[in-house]
Amino acid sequence: MIYIDDTITAIATAPGEAGIGIVRISGEKALIITDEIFESKQGKKLSDYPVRRMTYGYIIDPDRNEKIDEVLVYYTKGPYTYTKEDVVEINCHGGVIPVKKILELVLRKGARAAEPGEFTKRAFLNGRIDLAQAEAVMDLISAKTDKGFDVALDQLEGALSKKVSVTRQKLMDMLAHIEVSIDFSEEDIDEVTLDYLLHKSKEVEKDIEVLLKTADTGKILREGLSTVIVGKPNVGKSSLLNALLRESRAIVTEVPGTTRDVIEEHLNIRGIPLKIIDTAGIRETEDIVEKIGVEKSKEFFNKADLIIFMLDISTKLTKEDLQILELIENKKALILMNKTDLPQKADLDKAKELIKNKKIIKISLIEEKGLEEVEEAIEELVYKGEIKAKDRLLVTNVRHKNSLERALQSMKEGTEAIEKKMPLDFVEVDVKNTWEALGEITGDTVAEDIIDHIFKNFCIGK
Repeated sequence: MIYIDDTITAIATAPGEAGIGIVRISGEKALIITDEIFESKQGKKLSDYPVRRMTYGYIIDPDRNEKIDEVLVYYTKGPYTYTKEDVVEINCHGGVIPVKKILELVLRKGARAAEPGEFTKRAFLNGRIDLAQAEAVMDLISAKTDKGFDVALDQLEGALSKKVSVTRQKLMDMLAHIEVSIDFSEEDIDEVTLDYLLHKSKEVEKDIEVLLKTADTGKILREGLSTVIVGKPNVGKSSLLNALLRESRAIVTEVPGTTRDVIEEHLNIRGIPLKIIDTAGIRETEDIVEKIGVEKSKEFFNKADLIIFMLDISTKLTKEDLQILELIENKKALILMNKTDLPQKADLDKAKELIKNKKIIKISLIEEKGLEEVEEAIEELVYKGEIKAKDRLLVTNVRHKNSLERALQSMKEGTEAIEKKMPLDFVEVDVKNTWEALGEITGDTVAEDIIDHIFKNFCIGK
């Protein structure tokens, strides 16, 4: 445990009116400070009561001898706390004024205002959790779906950390063999040692590759799938958005160009968070307002993870349709052929070359047909290859992915060096680089400035 001599405090609940507000204090003076400002119903201090007990009483400003609020106070002694330090939590009435007054009083009595994520940072520095688990705390808080929550919970419980630790142990075994071989460098390196190192290096490569394969899916579950609905005006884009949302969010009329700006919504499709955007129809227009909407549509189109392109099968293909088809040729896209309840007039021969590698789904939003297939197709795009919807060990963090990529590159270089029977000093460098890159995930080898940056993205009070 790292010794930290100051005591921190923050409001641990969201701002605004609520039933309860919590002021959290952590550090060696947590109980001393609370004893100065808390008095139980029986007129006792908090230290007069056993630990891990909720005590009823009042927060009192001793300098003015006035009651601030009626509270329940909970004290737990370290190391059996979130931060592994002494922790006091003051449960007061929710709302801006009660928590603000209590926080100001605690600060006046000697605590320091906590920085964003500092409670979790202390949990990391004091060895209660590693860096991957600390990052999972924020993933848990910001989870948009049950699936994202489950993955974050597994990471908080150490699923990713354990996998990384097992792989790092294999690398330590390799380094031990290399050290022994270098110590006896006057003798030739025997084939048994080389075979062992080669076997281990390929094993480590496979471990890392398995994790990397989950990164794209994990990122989507953490951040959401940025999805843009595109098509010419009046093709049914807003109707699709309303159908997926199960509510009338976008205006639907027969007048082309009704949607003049982008409409952004968040929804959950089979555990996958989607940030879905209904764009203005992409077409040539003289209307200055619609023109701005079309330009915005193109901007979102270029940044999207997934394009849902809608065609009106009841009308002939237009120049705009073909232009959009060309734009999505190298993009991840679904093509929805809407209005199948009407006679088909679209000549798809022109479009066949452009849509040959895309998933095509025929739908009728009027008859509510095809939506199930659309949801299935989105699920298939996210959970591809060996990644299944039931999998819970997924790499969700870009920082982790970058570390894994560097680790894999170093290991491949090490494998190549072993295969070429290069001096073991060369192999040792590659193995150490792999070991260090993996250590960045759990925080064992990460730089201090990176640690500070990670916790700055946390909310205050966590």
